Amino acid sequence: MVDRDIRAVEPPPAQSVDPLLYRMVVGALGLALLLMVLGGLILSGLGQEIPDGLIALGAASGGALGGLLAPAPAQVR
Repeated sequence: MVDRDIRAVEPPPAQSVDPLLYRMVVGALGLALLLMVLGGLILSGLGQEIPDGLIALGAASGGALGGLLAPAPAQVR
């Protein structure tokens, strides 16, 4: 049986993600969140009920945006 030291394996660098793709995803999620909020405000201003799907999409895009923009946890060694 080969004895390997697992600690010798280094994780890939944190900045291996394409910054342009990351910005596009953050922009698309931000635009989706903005459109959901504006759509909800317009509908409520017109006296109509806001659909549950609109609220769910806004919450999902806000959560995804928060997950992308939150700092990565520090690794404990």
